[in-house]
Amino acid sequence: MPVALITGASRGIGAAAAAGFAKAGYDLLLLSRPGPDGLPSPELEAVANALRTQGRRVETAGIDLADAGSTEAAMAELLQRGLLPNVVINNAGAAYTGPLAAMDLARWQWLLQLNLTAIFQVCQAVIPGMRQAGAGLIINVSSHAAHNTFPDWGAYGASKAALVSFSRCLAAEERAHGIRVCTLTLGAVNTPLWDSETVNSSFDRRAMLDPGQVTEALLVLAQQPSNQVIEDLTLMPAVGAL
Repeated sequence: MPVALITGASRGIGAAAAAGFAKAGYDLLLLSRPGPDGLPSPELEAVANALRTQGRRVETAGIDLADAGSTEAAMAELLQRGLLPNVVINNAGAAYTGPLAAMDLARWQWLLQLNLTAIFQVCQAVIPGMRQAGAGLIINVSSHAAHNTFPDWGAYGASKAALVSFSRCLAAEERAHGIRVCTLTLGAVNTPLWDSETVNSSFDRRAMLDPGQVTEALLVLAQQPSNQVIEDLTLMPAVGAL
């Protein structure tokens, strides 16, 4: 039975991906920010319980990926539950809008932790098992902001550009171990990210991509034969950049 690990799985793209991969026959390792009690949030458990009724095995974990000091141990505990992920979808992330010259250092470090360093940590956690299995696919969700310039989105764009470079280097390093690494580059997607207190935008959300469309792209990447890889798949709204 194939297994997918999905970060940021309580809502938006992550929740849609969990449903799509469960329908495709995957068991799941789902993680998102913990609730106030440190346990998986009620939102994540609701996603998981709905998929369990479909006969899928679903393990959940409340992991604060913004806390670099706790991520390694939390990931190790999750991976000790008996499910080895064949596919890892690094979907969790954050955004910030504002001029670089006025950005608070702590906010910069928070954004880089979530959009880059946490992905580095998740990859370090799953790679030993994938190496032992001689196969695996890591999909890092990126943005067209990695390749284009948008005023007030500089920090976000820098974090995603770094993620692209990280993904390419990791792919080159792990190819000999049978591990494939790719990126899914997205235009604007209608998710709760736009409701975040760190994001100020007036985009027409009706013109954005839907999380279900993103899930279909993720499945395309995941269902490639093991002897080939789509190194990057770019998915944009038909209207272009918003």
